[in-house]
Amino acid sequence: QVHLVESGGGLVQAGGSLRLSCAASGRIFGVYTMGWFRQAPGKEREFVASITTSGKNTYYADSVKGRFTISRDNAKNTVYLQMNSLKPEDTAVYYCNALPTSGRTWGQGTQVTVSS
Repeated sequence: QVHLVESGGGLVQAGGSLRLSCAASGRIFGVYTMGWFRQAPGKEREFVASITTSGKNTYYADSVKGRFTISRDNAKNTVYLQMNSLKPEDTAVYYCNALPTSGRTWGQGTQVTVSS
């Protein structure tokens, strides 16, 4: 099992940037594809981005493609989400997790609020 702690959220104006971090404990972080997800008030949690174990392949939701960049540092057991050109509709609690997520425990997430 991997224990996850997300950080880096905050309040930012539309068009601004934030960089989220997800620190993972556990010896086998490097064997997992990792992903970022988000949940806005009153909505289901949705996929944002994922990155394979080597970092070679990344995938993005259409809504964030070209604005967000996922990366990872296996030596630091950390996955990042660089978010640029933020929009009010990006407002949500952001979570990271290993994929597939079925049966996994979620961290507390980090709140991102984008003002218009």
